[in-house]
Amino acid sequence: MKLRKERWLQKIESVKMAKQKQKAEAKRKATPVVGDMQPLMEALPELSYLSTGGGGRKPLKSHIKAKAEPADFCLMKQAQKHQLLEEEVARFQEAITDPQYRANPLLAISKHLSERLRQGEEGEPL
Repeated sequence: MKLRKERWLQKIESVKMAKQKQKAEAKRKATPVVGDMQPLMEALPELSYLSTGGGGRKPLKSHIKAKAEPADFCLMKQAQKHQLLEEEVARFQEAITDPQYRANPLLAISKHLSERLRQGEEGEPL
């Protein structure tokens, strides 16, 4: 009975650990700019150990960026949602007042999309 109880407790513990790992991974994936950096973080100590002979450096505080805004609308705070909606409304108003859009909306949209895809391929910010 003790063995059964220990196995049962181990099973419960393994389920808890799996849920924690999934939650941590989901949290890392929710960060839009950096995404899942865990594999990189796991590899860096090994690389720094090889290149510097074991003495790793701390990153400078000036290189640490502010926390990125969540990409998912439901994860945003109310102020972030309001700001995003204002930006989108402004973009929409600008687009519908564009003379090219008024002349041929489908052509203007296709040009815009092809330009955005080209920027994405070149690595430029969208």
